[in-house]
Amino acid sequence: MDLQAFTYAGLLLGTIAIPLALSFDKNVHFWTRWKYLFPAILITAVVFIYWDIQFTAAGIWSFNHEYVVGSYFYGLPVEEWLFFLIVPYACVFIYEVINFYFQRYEFPNLFVAISLILIVVFALLSLFNRGQLYTFFNFLFAAIFLGYVIFRNQFKQHLTKFYGTYLISLLPFLLVNGVLTALPVVEYHSAHILNIRVFTIPIEDFGYLFLLLLMNISIYETLKTQRYY
Repeated sequence: MDLQAFTYAGLLLGTIAIPLALSFDKNVHFWTRWKYLFPAILITAVVFIYWDIQFTAAGIWSFNHEYVVGSYFYGLPVEEWLFFLIVPYACVFIYEVINFYFQRYEFPNLFVAISLILIVVFALLSLFNRGQLYTFFNFLFAAIFLGYVIFRNQFKQHLTKFYGTYLISLLPFLLVNGVLTALPVVEYHSAHILNIRVFTIPIEDFGYLFLLLLMNISIYETLKTQRYY
């Protein structure tokens, strides 16, 4: 098998290596929160994988077989399934590191205001781009879920750390997703995106990451707070 077939797998391995190795750090103790983390990842993954399967089947995006190992389930390469475990794990790890080292930094009202603006922006992007299916559904789901989180008013105290996590996560995101879209490992149908890119990354992917992190972290915090088990 050609080494380039391990491109996607290699990017995932690079993404998880440091967060996994530091999960047993004596300060953050991330491993002690796995019982809340993995259910949050699973719940979110069910939504995103179903979405992924449908969009792949519809030809809205596709995967270049030259850069994946070749094992597929429901039309998705095995690396894509692992993406929804590895990326949230790494990002929630960043979230907990921020929580530990920057506990005193909280600006809830500022980030509520920013969130309300984003809800409007996401909703308008969805409304005016109904023909581009990735754009439409991506920003529609982001507007709805962010609205739910804000108006439910149980995540306000976590907003500062969430936005900090998102901004920091953009750095590895630009690297990893930049490779995925430059080769490309993942290809997008031009009729279903705005065709506005940051380097090679469709602007929609930034909203996709936002929604992925928001779902994982909000569910994770709910499980931690409610302590169902």
